[in-house]
Amino acid sequence: MLLKVSASLAFLSASSEASPPHSPAALRRGAHPSFSASFVPLRSARGMTRRASVVAAAAPSDQAITGVVFQPVEEIKKELSVVPTAPGLSIARQKYDDDCEAAINQQINVEYNNSYIYHALFAYFDRDNVALKGLAKFFKESSEEERVHAEKLMEYQNKRGGRVKLQMICRPPSELDHPEKGDALYAMELALSLEKLTNEKLLNLHSVADGCNDAQLTDFIESEFLEEQVDAIKKISEYVAQLRRGFGILTRCSFREMLHEVEGRMWLASGVVVVVEVSFDLSAWKYPKLVCL
Repeated sequence: MLLKVSASLAFLSASSEASPPHSPAALRRGAHPSFSASFVPLRSARGMTRRASVVAAAAPSDQAITGVVFQPVEEIKKELSVVPTAPGLSIARQKYDDDCEAAINQQINVEYNNSYIYHALFAYFDRDNVALKGLAKFFKESSEEERVHAEKLMEYQNKRGGRVKLQMICRPPSELDHPEKGDALYAMELALSLEKLTNEKLLNLHSVADGCNDAQLTDFIESEFLEEQVDAIKKISEYVAQLRRGFGILTRCSFREMLHEVEGRMWLASGVVVVVEVSFDLSAWKYPKLVCL
């Protein structure tokens, strides 16, 4: 038994002398190992073989670390230096150009002007001597929609750290009686021109954002306004076409056109009774049948 133990000790001594740089003996000599492990077989007194592992130590702390892509502590130093501390400055503002801020304020003014004009059209068709309730309802809803657009732009302006600056709005027309087209057709053509002009203003705003490389603003304009604007132009264009077709007959008959909403049906009446078998969406306009009284 003593001979076997002595032989084992002699084997370990020889192994330590010829140990690689990552062995415990090499560690004591001050070598710098890498991550690895070495296994030394040991035989116990009962003849059972065991494996003793030696885990290498980590690289020393003074060794340079390479391949780091993102160093947040270093990169935020320049952001910390530009965080405003003055009371009147926005804290959230980042990469928001002054031209974009001014263009947003202009578009807010456009939306409020549209809302004001549509509100005036609502008031006209709601008069007791005009009483075109279907058109009054349509223009009232249009006025509210334009106001929602203005408020959405105001919220976006505040979100980006801009300052909302409301501007003056123009006085809309109060009389719409057109000698050739009639008030209903004239008002709908006015609404169509207004929607096309608004679409041009939105495209200009998009161009400003694109010129300033503001991807977030361009995405906001595209997702929240442009598609809806094109749909509105298409819908009002159909209304204009339908009104022109119906009112052409009345013009040849020299009757003044008045559009009424009676029990869910549309009537054109003034000296004649004209029945239109559709609701106000005018999606299925038919040539009216004239019944002279």
